Amino acid sequence: MPYLIVVTILWAFSFSLIGQYLAGQVDSDFAVLVRVGIAALLFAPFTLWRGLPGRLIGGLWLAGALQFGITYLCLYRSFNVLTVPEVLLFTVLTPIYVTLLDDALARRFNPWALLAALVAVGGGIIIRFERLEGDFLIGFLLLQVANATFAAGQVLCRQLLGRYPTEYPLYRFFGHFFLGALVLTLVSFWLFGNAARLPQTATQWGVLVWMGLFATALGMFWWVKGSLRVDAGTLAVMNELHVPAGLLVNLLIWNRNADLPRLLAGGLVILASLWINQLGRRAVSAQ
Repeated sequence: MPYLIVVTILWAFSFSLIGQYLAGQVDSDFAVLVRVGIAALLFAPFTLWRGLPGRLIGGLWLAGALQFGITYLCLYRSFNVLTVPEVLLFTVLTPIYVTLLDDALARRFNPWALLAALVAVGGGIIIRFERLEGDFLIGFLLLQVANATFAAGQVLCRQLLGRYPTEYPLYRFFGHFFLGALVLTLVSFWLFGNAARLPQTATQWGVLVWMGLFATALGMFWWVKGSLRVDAGTLAVMNELHVPAGLLVNLLIWNRNADLPRLLAGGLVILASLWINQLGRRAVSAQ
């Protein structure tokens, strides 16, 4: 749990930094490429190529391509047809995908984990809900693909590391995750990138470096380590905690308007979902 909490805080700051310094100013495909490239370079010196199960390496490449490839391709393109409040609202379904995919891969069904995920989603909706306007179906579908692939990437990592244990520590082979992501982000920038919108200031480059080192490299590494120490229900709920955390950081640092009663109410609901998940674990253990 401590790893997941630390990463939630890191990602909460990341949302504000992207909105303040990168969004609408720096090409999104290039920004993602830089983030993934820095992460891949950081882990490259430690990465093993021999002595590991082939399915573990291939699975990590696939997980990286899902989480930082398809997810971000769909997410950034959804802004072409959705308003920001609509994008925020439609991302709250990730915990449900985490729970359902984890159960599917493990060939089981845990109703308590699903209930906790649904309650967490309810908390996110309380915080983020805004009236929908215009034609949002295409954007909604794009974001459901993004939510599903983001969930699939983390669930796949969790399942792979449990199924193929090795004598090596995680940092010796986690570079394969970012190499898989790097392939897709390179293709994305080549096909859709705009070279006229590269970073123009030291601040923008600094934000990209910070995002690459901390939010992407260390953040995802710690998130995967943390996911191995909790059950699927807790992991699903933690996917929703970035909502109140991100809004709180934005409010405290940039003084953006926020509905504090809704923030508090939604945050309490999300915390309650953790309690529900704990009840479920105790009920299962008692059987």
